[in-house]
Amino acid sequence: MNNDVIFGINGPVITVKNAHSFAMGEMVYVGKERLVGEIIGVTDKLTTIQCYEETTGLRPGEPIEGTGAPMNVTLGPGILDNIFDGIERPLKEIAEQAGSFIARGCAVPSLDTSRLWKVTLIVKKGDKLQGGDIYATCQETQIIEHRCMVPPTLSGTITMVKPNGSYHVNDTVAELTDNDGNVHALSLCQRWPIRTPRPVKKHLPINIPLITGQRVIDTMFPIAKGGAAAIPGGFGTGKTMTQHQLAKWCDADIIIYVGCGERGNEMSQVLEEFSALIDPKSGRPMTDRTVLIANTSNMPVAAREASIYTGVTLAEYYRDMGYHVAMMADSTSRWAEALREISGRLEEMPAEEGFPAYLPSRLAEFYERAGMVETLNDKEGSVTLIGAVSPAGSDFSEPVTQNTKRFTRCFWALDKSLAYARHYPAINWMESYSEYLPELESWYNKNLGPEFVKYRNGINKILQEENSLMEIVKLIGSDVLPDDQKLIIETARVIRVGFLQQNAFHKEDTYVPLKKQELMMKVILYLYQKAKQLVSASVPISNILATGLFDKLIKMKYDIPNNRLDMFDDYMKEIDKAMAGIVTA
Repeated sequence: MNNDVIFGINGPVITVKNAHSFAMGEMVYVGKERLVGEIIGVTDKLTTIQCYEETTGLRPGEPIEGTGAPMNVTLGPGILDNIFDGIERPLKEIAEQAGSFIARGCAVPSLDTSRLWKVTLIVKKGDKLQGGDIYATCQETQIIEHRCMVPPTLSGTITMVKPNGSYHVNDTVAELTDNDGNVHALSLCQRWPIRTPRPVKKHLPINIPLITGQRVIDTMFPIAKGGAAAIPGGFGTGKTMTQHQLAKWCDADIIIYVGCGERGNEMSQVLEEFSALIDPKSGRPMTDRTVLIANTSNMPVAAREASIYTGVTLAEYYRDMGYHVAMMADSTSRWAEALREISGRLEEMPAEEGFPAYLPSRLAEFYERAGMVETLNDKEGSVTLIGAVSPAGSDFSEPVTQNTKRFTRCFWALDKSLAYARHYPAINWMESYSEYLPELESWYNKNLGPEFVKYRNGINKILQEENSLMEIVKLIGSDVLPDDQKLIIETARVIRVGFLQQNAFHKEDTYVPLKKQELMMKVILYLYQKAKQLVSASVPISNILATGLFDKLIKMKYDIPNNRLDMFDDYMKEIDKAMAGIVTA
């Protein structure tokens, strides 16, 4: 008989008296409705449980049942093209059973157990396998092959293999006997605790960019595959929109989008957009390589805390197969708020702004799971983590933003004034930075030529000079500036409006290949150099502006299709012709 019963209930925090059968981190079922929970505190007198479902209606005296295993997720075919809640329950199946809202104690398998998968076994009897070795494959979606791997903690000899054919996720397709003679059934799925990083053979240098098609990111503040980035910004600055663009267009093999504590309408927008979007590389629906974890603001707050770990565990699983995975966490501030709420319920001593003292270590644990790695099966894979941060009132000095800066090497600061001026992505080029630039330089030189980095530095220099000049302009106006400084301000305007600003709803501008980005910079800098020569030869800046070239270059992002890069030569000729006309005049 189970003697472990509820003693106290404080929101999502449940206490049990004199329980000695539970381990720290163990997954448990709470109450008669079997709500999912996790052990977060153990003393000789009191055990504390964090419940991942709504606790309204629970009573003291209801039973607590342990599982003997930590909080874990099921990993296998069927994850892609699916929508889960924060603890990997499929929302489509729940909606069919319980309607629009998740019923408490809803026990739906994470993966569809009735679906048959066409499986190819790639091992034979007598093969010796280590943890991470692939023993079977199946086509999960039309563009992603699912590779079933031996759990990292297992090794031994294959003693039974079934023939190729159709199997359910829980069907045994092979048996592995370890060195102690224990027989382990290998099915198409496995379980893994969400708070434990999956092991790898070794970490590799981070020196390949994650190409996003967003000019301000790819050119100015690039992120590497296996890197970590933060997108901080106040309300209305376009965090979610920026993440949508990255999820749609970045060249990762698999996208995991975690809506952590975001508004329901934003998540429904993601669902609608992604289901309608066609993957540019394969021509298939985007959902074929996407997993959505929806944990909206009206869902239980504790599940918000788990959703981040669920997302990164799924990301590591596909990384171990040899894929490049990008995970979007929107937003980590809502996750931190969940930590704060639970910490308050536990009556822990608060740190800065009420957040728990362990906030930095939890953020570090999360972002440290990014990286480019050699997997246990000698493949190369990566997890790139991009976390949105929502500082109240756009105050970047608050704890979540500051601690995130410590553990990420890429900082895309969203600016409220840019957003209000309809400049998107609203990434402030003075406050943002990327520490991956030195590591990526050799890749740019090899794949695009040395000019790319040179042009980027040239563009950045003009923006820095403009920033210094704007201080003077604010005081005394631009009319008193000499012509060479007026030229810098005009060129910077072309860079800001014509290059850094990007229209997500324009067919040619929503995604821009690196080569086009390079040629756009080349033309802008070519015009600047030509105009600079004329200004130094005492030609009035007004004559140069009268050519209309600066305004024309602002529009070239729309006027030149991505597949017609030869048109840039016409722009260069036009600049030469116009400048020659000014000289002769």
